[in-house]
Amino acid sequence: MAILDKHKFIETNATLLLVLSLLVVSIGGIVQIAPLFWLENTIEDVEGMRPYTPLELAGRDIYIREGCYVCHSQMIRPMRDEVERYGHYSLAAESKYDHPHQWGSKRTGPDLARVGGRYSDDWHVDHLINPQSVVPESVMPKYGFLERRNIDGEYIGDLLKANAFVGVPYSDEMVENAQADFLAQADPDADYDGLLERYGEEIAVRNFDGNQGVTEMDALVAYLQMLGTLVDFSTFTPDASR
Repeated sequence: MAILDKHKFIETNATLLLVLSLLVVSIGGIVQIAPLFWLENTIEDVEGMRPYTPLELAGRDIYIREGCYVCHSQMIRPMRDEVERYGHYSLAAESKYDHPHQWGSKRTGPDLARVGGRYSDDWHVDHLINPQSVVPESVMPKYGFLERRNIDGEYIGDLLKANAFVGVPYSDEMVENAQADFLAQADPDADYDGLLERYGEEIAVRNFDGNQGVTEMDALVAYLQMLGTLVDFSTFTPDASR
């Protein structure tokens, strides 16, 4: 009873409650923030990470524009049920080139952090045109209009410049060839050697939606198909020093 009486005294004394609350919050803040001053980098470098290609970056912008992040998160928590359902838990490095990140806070649909390569391009196109045709219980709206919107990447170089300004390592060569790389990734008949040279041999080059020209559907599917594919988790081992 003595402890309860003391607790009651604190709760009924507004000034004391405020002081003690600030003390507890300050201690918690110091415990979380202070170690950061002794770390050179809070994000562990992970082999395989690279900036988005121009087409993937355009697709990411479409993903944000259409509000996909409202219903789909891109962060798998390090809990057993999450890992068993979605795959390896998300790493901070996987979002280091995201401005803003797409971790999300709500899942009306599944988490998309590891969706890349899980389904075919045709599945993604069908799902975006008519979600209920592949997932009958889906409440997702239709995005068929994306395959009717052609884009030429005229301003994609400016988008790369903006990302480079906030720290994404796009080189001058990448910016200069942004539009050419943008068009080449969606055209397997194009000269895409430069694209692979700049972004890596594993870049997916193909007509993602099967239609002529580069469409918003191409860009969005290209973005979805690379999510979670950059890190080889069969060989990944966390840095134990962190």
